Amino acid sequence: MRTNTIYYNPRCSKCRQTLALLEARGIKLDAIEYLQTPPSVEELDAICRLLGVEPRQLIRTGEPRFAELGLTLTDHRPRAEWLKLMVENPVLIERPIVLYKDRAVVGRPPEAVLRIL
Repeated sequence: MRTNTIYYNPRCSKCRQTLALLEARGIKLDAIEYLQTPPSVEELDAICRLLGVEPRQLIRTGEPRFAELGLTLTDHRPRAEWLKLMVENPVLIERPIVLYKDRAVVGRPPEAVLRIL
């Protein structure tokens, strides 16, 4: 799995703020625009495990795509199915996700990334 990486959307203000916060501290990361290059199912599974969350907890439920797919907060799909849905529809993945050394965090708020430095 990748390390020292940020999965982000350059159009997202929280993503830009998180990246700027890290750069201001001299932290160099590989920046991956996850909408263009989503993580694989295996990578996303590993990220969820590092974050200590189930895939469903990493989903942006307010995205129109969530409703378009007929998803609900009470869906009881298997873990593998949630992962596949997220990789096929990366807009559903919460952002930004920062991987640093052997830790991971969602940069919401951006200052949350300071916990893993």
